[in-house]
Amino acid sequence: MPLKHTMPAFLEGVTTPEAYERWLGRKAMAHVKRDRGRGHNEEGTTRALYKEAIHAAVALSGGVDAYTGEKLHWHLISKYNNDESKLGRHAYKAQFALLPSVDHVDAGATEASFRICAWRTNDAKNDLAMSEFVELCRRVVAYADAAR
Repeated sequence: MPLKHTMPAFLEGVTTPEAYERWLGRKAMAHVKRDRGRGHNEEGTTRALYKEAIHAAVALSGGVDAYTGEKLHWHLISKYNNDESKLGRHAYKAQFALLPSVDHVDAGATEASFRICAWRTNDAKNDLAMSEFVELCRRVVAYADAAR
């Protein structure tokens, strides 16, 4: 069966088209479930629509975190292991800081609009709007600079 999405050039030799397609499907389904749970209508919240939106975000990313510009570790997609994570805890998860993840441009948005960023960045941003996230980062830096 032919694959629907052509991998961006920056993924060539980093992962397989099959692994990329599986990753797209899993990410799309996770976001569909989350958004439907938040009351978004089913008509605009489909796996197919989300896969297309995530694929477009990947292509636009150029392989880097949308917020920090760091090069993402695409070779890690589909490698995270929950059992190993339980055993290794923080040290295990830290190895996946630059794992590509899918972030809603605006957590309250009702349309499929995504950016690609590192898992670490996505954890820090959580459900903040971009302006709120930037303001939080500014406060962190200002506080750290004042503490020196």
